[in-house]
Amino acid sequence: MRFSALRSARLLPFAVAAAVTSLALTGCGGDSDPLSSGGGTSSDPNAIIVGSANFPESETVANIYAEALRANGFDVQTKLNIGSRETYIPAVKDGSIDVIPDYTGNLLQYLDKDTTATSAAEVDAALPEALGPDLAITTPAPGEDKDAVVVTRETADKWQLTSIADLAPHSAEVKFGAPAEFQERAGGLPGLEADYGLVISPQNFVPIADGGGPATVAALSSGQVTAANIFTTSPAIAKNNFVVLEDPKNNFPAQNVVPVLRANKQSEKLAAVLNAVSAKLTTDELIALNTSVSGDSKTEPDAAATEWVSAQGLDKPVS
Repeated sequence: MRFSALRSARLLPFAVAAAVTSLALTGCGGDSDPLSSGGGTSSDPNAIIVGSANFPESETVANIYAEALRANGFDVQTKLNIGSRETYIPAVKDGSIDVIPDYTGNLLQYLDKDTTATSAAEVDAALPEALGPDLAITTPAPGEDKDAVVVTRETADKWQLTSIADLAPHSAEVKFGAPAEFQERAGGLPGLEADYGLVISPQNFVPIADGGGPATVAALSSGQVTAANIFTTSPAIAKNNFVVLEDPKNNFPAQNVVPVLRANKQSEKLAAVLNAVSAKLTTDELIALNTSVSGDSKTEPDAAATEWVSAQGLDKPVS
């Protein structure tokens, strides 16, 4: 099985923040659990509860779904920042939420621990059976947010790098920055060695625990590391003129954004709206949304979503 756990490292800062907030609100008599706010299991096909995981990209895409659905006559509630897949997939199954954005490769690995599918075609083909009777998906977006091996432009030019395979002859010179678990996960260093011959010695591995976040970016841009594991929709890639090395052997599983639905809330109308959103949700659009939300402007996810839906013409009924 290729790894899916590195994305969890990305969620740690948000999870910690959520835990702190939860403790603070509990002390004040408040309730920070989005799943405790009532609703759910409505028999009305036009009443939809949209959820999100607890990181900005998921919240932004969830708000996009919500805005587009409202424009098409759905009665939409949102339950955002729910937490990890271990929390929100059961919430879809029990009707606490009806729709949530996810990522194809990690969703498949959560549902089928023994899967070996990594390419987009393999993952898409395996998902329907893995979903079981309680879950459904609509068409995945072309946009994906996946693990990648990233280098500086200077390094790419110096060694004429375009793919991970091109980095392999320089293995002895490469200091690699990534979460600690990258050393052992199948799609981490073991996968890079098996697929591309990139061998990183223990003394050349630099553990960085922010899941491709600011500390990883700083380590790469400063030269502390030569290559790093950073997610492909990170605004830091374009901002720092980093280069994402191609992964033709799909060491990292495809991670196309996909709406996950409660099976008994499926309808042609719901699918049509979500498919219209997904069709426009490219990787470049995800990067632009993340730049708006997590970049210098610090736009709120709901505001970024509203602006994007309008710009894409999705604020009108889908024909």
